[in-house]
Parts: sequence; C-alpha cells; structure tokens
Amino acid sequence: MRIIWIGSVFTFLYLPIFTLIILSFNSSPIVTVWEGWSLQWYAALAEDEELIDGFLLSLKIAFLTACSSVVLGTMAAVVLTRFKRFPGRTLFTGMVNSPLVMPEVIIGLSLLLMLISVQRAFGFPDRGLVTIWLGHTLLGMAYATVVVQSRLQEMNPQLEEAAQDLGCRPWQVFFWVTLPLIAQAIGSAWLLTFTLSLDDVVLSAFLSGPGSTTMPITIFSRARLGLNPSVNAVATLTVLVVSIVVVAVSLWMARTERKRASEQALVQRSAPDPGT
Repeated sequence: MRIIWIGSVFTFLYLPIFTLIILSFNSSPIVTVWEGWSLQWYAALAEDEELIDGFLLSLKIAFLTACSSVVLGTMAAVVLTRFKRFPGRTLFTGMVNSPLVMPEVIIGLSLLLMLISVQRAFGFPDRGLVTIWLGHTLLGMAYATVVVQSRLQEMNPQLEEAAQDLGCRPWQVFFWVTLPLIAQAIGSAWLLTFTLSLDDVVLSAFLSGPGSTTMPITIFSRARLGLNPSVNAVATLTVLVVSIVVVAVSLWMARTERKRASEQALVQRSAPDPGT
C-alpha cells in the first residue's frame, strides 16, 4: 500500500513534466493534438530570438541570484545561530524571515516604488537585469538562511571551540571548520534559490523593463493568446539544464560527504586508545 501511495504521488508530480517533454516532439501546431514525432519546434525555437533571449537572461539572473543568496543567507544564518543575544536580534530575525510569508505582489510593488525613487535621485539603476536580480536575491536569501541555519543548529559547536583552543582565529574557524561542515546545506540552498529565481514571474514582472523580459514572463504572455509548441521545446531545455545542474551538485555533495567521512575515519583510527 505504501509503494502504491508513493508511486501515485510521484506520478501526479512528474507525469505533467514528462507529457510536456513528449509534446515538444509533436509535429502538430496544436499543442494538445498528437500527429507524430518531429524536431520542427526545436528548429523554430532556434529562430525565436525572444524566447532564446529570455531563456539566457533567466539563466544569468538565476545564477547570480543563487550565488548572492547563498552568501547573504549563510552570513545571516551564522549570526542567528552563533550570536544568541545582540541589540536588534528580534528585528533582524523578522526582516530575514518576512519574505517567506509576505506575498510576492507586496514585495514586488514595494521594491518597484523604492527603485523608482532611487533612480530619480541617482539615475541608477534602470529596470532590467540588476533590479530583477536584487528582487530575487531578497526572496532567495530568506530561503537560503533557513536551509543553512538548520544545518548550523545540528552541528556540534565543540568542533569550532576545539579549533579556537588550538589557536585558530575566528575567520580560520569559519573557513577551515564551519564552511566544510555546512557545504552540503550551502549546495542545497544554491539549488533551491536557483530554481526559485528561474521560474519567478511576479517579482520579474514588477522589476523588469524594456529589453529585459525573462523566460517565465514571455511564456506567461504567450499563454494568454494560445501556446505555441515551441514553448514546449524551451520548457524541455529548461528541464534538461536544471537536471544537469542538480545532478552535478548532487555528485559534488556526495563526493564531499565521502571525503569528510573518510577523513573522520582516518582520524579515529590514528587517535590513541584512551584505555591503553
């Protein structure tokens, strides 16, 4: 019964994606009518500059967002975990976690009004890649903080204390002890924020400008007038890119975990027996 339930859930989640991939090879101009196998929509996609530009822009923004969100989220997680008391802790915690519960419409509108005011005052930034990246980073940082913070709370603080007792400075403790131990959480946070940025519509719609239309906005705009089968092709390529990134990061995380486990086993074997 358990296997049937799990299989039903995975089928419900992934069957639409597999259906979309199959329909991307459909020769019919009507998305829901199957007429045979064809690669014509991939050829048409090669000539669709709007979709290609939107896809490349989305990948660029997603990469930048994942990197900046992980850096800021890790810093916030370290502060919230290692410093239990400091002035403004409650306010800082609320500011970090508020994007998780606040509607994206409110976030997008508030950022738009702020950026318009900043642009009028300083002439920068124009709405485009930078503004979308800032908005996505605000949301991604909150998710990255939660992921990294949960790992830091599970980590044994005595490891950091032992490094300090051996003469390591705080920055050495972080880069040589803490960072390797939370590497998997950082990788997971990077993947999560990359995916969130890649498919975001609401924030991108508020913060985008002329010539900076992301792929989700392009697809959403075309869906109002009827989807072209070339959209299935770009969606299939997106699934392929995300799958490659997920597999690569998963392999790196598994390799890191095996290396850390082997090092710990080596240390335990070389340690003297306290009973002797």
